[in-house]
Amino acid sequence: MKNRTDFHGNKKLAKWHICCKNFGHMIDPQPATSANEPTEGSQILVSSAPVTPRRRFLATAGIVTGSLAMSVQKSDAFFFFGGKSNLNTDDLPKEWVALQEKEIQAYARHIAKYRLEKLTVHEVIKAHARAKGSVWNKIPPREMWDNMGPTLQVADKLAMALGSDLKEVTSAYRCPAYNARCPGAKPRSYHQQNLALDLMFNTSQSRVARVARELRDNGLFKGGVGRYNIFTHIDTRGHNADW
Repeated sequence: MKNRTDFHGNKKLAKWHICCKNFGHMIDPQPATSANEPTEGSQILVSSAPVTPRRRFLATAGIVTGSLAMSVQKSDAFFFFGGKSNLNTDDLPKEWVALQEKEIQAYARHIAKYRLEKLTVHEVIKAHARAKGSVWNKIPPREMWDNMGPTLQVADKLAMALGSDLKEVTSAYRCPAYNARCPGAKPRSYHQQNLALDLMFNTSQSRVARVARELRDNGLFKGGVGRYNIFTHIDTRGHNADW
């Protein structure tokens, strides 16, 4: 490859052009020209320092790096506070928050990874902050955190299919001691495996259950759909069940 010449007659090696080429043609080095012979129609810029290809490269690289940084910051902001800030727990019971310590924030960041559109992290966490008498429910054990992912995604798709706002997540994970205090709860409830959600929408429970079963019939998931008077149960147990 032929060497090029900058505005001051200094020869630049071919590797500069290879670098430019590998940079995605974002830089277009000026063709060889003399400092006293501007090209036709060009503007002469007065500067205290010569504008060399290296300077152009550094300037362009700086712009690209800045753009990438902005992109990452936007992504992190969407991806749950950039993984740095904490979930606001001001409206949650202080006793429960004190008992759960850092597990609340860690689980909140885990839930945020699913990038739900209709369910908020706060709504899911709040469903755990309940007590039956003196027994508080808990954040699930870490080895169960992944269990809830498919169920959350089904609930999110269900909300979109209904076109109705979620009113409340009435139940998510239940620790064994808390589950034993819940009226009508089965000893082997899928809530104890962190596979189930009880959901209230601003529409009839019969409609919620019907749409959930339609989504299941279309292959969205395999699991249980149960209709109750004020909420609808969904889980991703791996086989279908209805009640």
